[in-house]
Amino acid sequence: MNPGQFRHKITLMKLVTTQDEIGNTIEEWQPVRACWAAIKTVSGREYFAAASVQAERTYRFIIRYTPGINETMKIDFQGRLFDIQSVLNDDEGKKTLTIIATERVAADGEYSN
Repeated sequence: MNPGQFRHKITLMKLVTTQDEIGNTIEEWQPVRACWAAIKTVSGREYFAAASVQAERTYRFIIRYTPGINETMKIDFQGRLFDIQSVLNDDEGKKTLTIIATERVAADGEYSN
């Protein structure tokens, strides 16, 4: 892969559970790693949910190989959150990973993550 194609900065996020000073459980998405990615649109579809039209867009993120990335994580790209659906080690070569992720957007253009 041409290194010039890795021109989009993304941040890999994971859900972290902590407790506050009075013992309440707090879950929040925290950054794990920032990296450069090639991004391609794969598909899009519309569906009805919660009495409104929703759009779901699927993207392919290609990054340099990084161990530990899995489907429980999210991708933050320019303030937009993407749910990771699958992580593939391209050609089993440990050189690049292809991450398939979806973004949900309401009909009014608001992100619904």
